[in-house]
Amino acid sequence: MNLLHASWLPFRLRNGDQEWRSLVAITDPDVVDFALPRADFQGAAYQLVIGILQTAFAPKDKKQWHQYYALSPTADELTSAFNTIEHAFELTGDGPLFMQDHDPLSQQELSPISGLLIDAPGANGIKNNTDFFVKRGIGEVMSPAMAALALFTLQINAPSGGSGHRVGLRGGGPLTTLVMPSDEQSSLWSKLWLNVINRNTWRYDDPNFHDGSVFPWLASTIESSKKGSEIYPSTEGIHPLHIYWAMPRRIRLVIDDEPVQCLISGENSEQCVCHYRTKNYGNNYVGNWDPHPFTPYKWNPKKPNEDHLSQKGQPGGISYKNWDVMTLSSDGNGHICARVVDHYNDVAKRKWHEQPQLWVFGYDMDNMKPRGWYSTMMPLFDVEAESHDDIINATKELQDLANNALYQTRSQIKAAWFEYPEERKLKENKKKKDKTKGDTSFIDLDFWQQTEATFYLTVSHIAHNLNQQQSALTSEQAKHWRNTIQSVSTQLFDNYALDDLGDIRSMAKRMDARGKLMGWLYGSKNIKAFNNDHNLITAKDTKHAK
Repeated sequence: MNLLHASWLPFRLRNGDQEWRSLVAITDPDVVDFALPRADFQGAAYQLVIGILQTAFAPKDKKQWHQYYALSPTADELTSAFNTIEHAFELTGDGPLFMQDHDPLSQQELSPISGLLIDAPGANGIKNNTDFFVKRGIGEVMSPAMAALALFTLQINAPSGGSGHRVGLRGGGPLTTLVMPSDEQSSLWSKLWLNVINRNTWRYDDPNFHDGSVFPWLASTIESSKKGSEIYPSTEGIHPLHIYWAMPRRIRLVIDDEPVQCLISGENSEQCVCHYRTKNYGNNYVGNWDPHPFTPYKWNPKKPNEDHLSQKGQPGGISYKNWDVMTLSSDGNGHICARVVDHYNDVAKRKWHEQPQLWVFGYDMDNMKPRGWYSTMMPLFDVEAESHDDIINATKELQDLANNALYQTRSQIKAAWFEYPEERKLKENKKKKDKTKGDTSFIDLDFWQQTEATFYLTVSHIAHNLNQQQSALTSEQAKHWRNTIQSVSTQLFDNYALDDLGDIRSMAKRMDARGKLMGWLYGSKNIKAFNNDHNLITAKDTKHAK
């Protein structure tokens, strides 16, 4: 089974139908998306196919990039390009196999194929019956197609896996960011091609597709049980395109000729995958690699020579509080957006009459344990490169005001709920544990969602104003943001803390908490500073809400 030529992927058509076709289907204008049964597989499919295009069909310059964006290549053109790398995409057979160790690992024990799924319960979870939310058995039988995606998904996201099981080149559970058209019904080709970088912008030597410098499974694994086996960006024999195909885990699929129904896709298959073999101490990627084309990075701006770390998913999800580090680059602030975003800004943005989006997705990992999967869309604005620091600074002012307001809102809601709010020092025993601890993330989520539209509207004003050589915000635009923060914070408190009358004593406590929140929202140093910065001081504006 060759992944470049077999009909192994499900595609969604413009009319809503779903068809299983080969990769050349991406040239069909009626194909608008993949149609995979798992969110992580959907994200992995995009990364896989963009990597294939970048490797075998990268445009030579901006002009050619635009030509192929306007009109996709023919199926024959793409097949001809795929033929140059088809030997690296065999999933079954006797030679090197896609994303699998060069050694057959025949001496290793069999492991259930569900172990390739990042969210599958581990052995301890099954033994202790703690698999409450993600049940055992979710992927005990797979088709070769779904096993290939499970394998690729693990290799590109590989978290810490215990003794000697190496993490991915981007670190465990990196966030991926891809540029997307605003119209969901745009062709799949346009969605993929927006993330392919022309060779004039990203310059590298013509790759050798046979020696393992691009596809590591074509050569023996560099075992990493001893010091000195680390793989650095400068390691001899490593091509820049290797970052699309990094393979930290040593795995071999065990594929049997037995008809089954795949438990992932629900489709019937003539072959089944129930087990795999694995061995530790695979390729150990370390050091400061060139930023992966799909991922933003951060570092300590005071120590720029230290390792740059990929942005990861965090508890609480992805919201506009992360917008600037996902979409903009700033050495002074210690972060850089994904290379595909820079390429779009350089090549495509002035050719468009629509606002594109940034698709941000990935796992939130706690070492080996996934806490959640996040996926969201963020707008991309037309910002001149020399204005990045200015828009970042203006955006951070908005984010800081929102973060401070959210903290005050959450604290006063808890003060209304509980006898001992977290910010109140206990007089009798300062070491006594805070009685208000608990999961209040739903308050945060509500706040971010209700203020998101106004945030992006305000950022669009900032981008436009800076491009016109004007101040970041007019007084009226700044006032709208401040008023939104005040209004949403008040509504959240009233919804969560005043949803029932209760007794007189509890109502007095809740109204006291509300008064403190109003005092902060309309008279705190943060609010006054924002008012002063944007000339918002008026008698009307400083009245407390009733």
